[in-house]
Amino acid sequence: MELDLPPEPKTLVEAIRHFADPDVSLLTMVKLRWPNGVRCPTCGHANPRFIRTRSVWECRLKHVKRRFSAKTGTIFEDSPLPLDKWFTAIWLISNCKNGVSSYELHRAIGITQKSAWFMLHRIRLAMETGSIEKADGTAEADE
Repeated sequence: MELDLPPEPKTLVEAIRHFADPDVSLLTMVKLRWPNGVRCPTCGHANPRFIRTRSVWECRLKHVKRRFSAKTGTIFEDSPLPLDKWFTAIWLISNCKNGVSSYELHRAIGITQKSAWFMLHRIRLAMETGSIEKADGTAEADE
């Protein structure tokens, strides 16, 4: 799974074309998440086996949840949307100085407004925390 990434996109059209290739999207995700090599999110074991037909990894140690994808444990995990939509949305949100509404995002990348609203909240949370990893720990809520 060693590929070189093409140059970074400069326009929305370039971003859509850039991330349309599933291999580029997956490689971008892997480089963002694991800059020092893929590790099992459950046990932390290095050098898991990549299963290309399913685009998942399998930890070489025997334990529960030994198969994982690049989305596991991130803001993308519970979403059926592919990584190309997520990365295009991130590019759009980070490059618009006046912000992006969920209606604008839904029209730009071709998803429902409800999905765009969900994506916006997850992406804003990631930008606030500075990490694509899911937040863990306790959460505080009123009543």
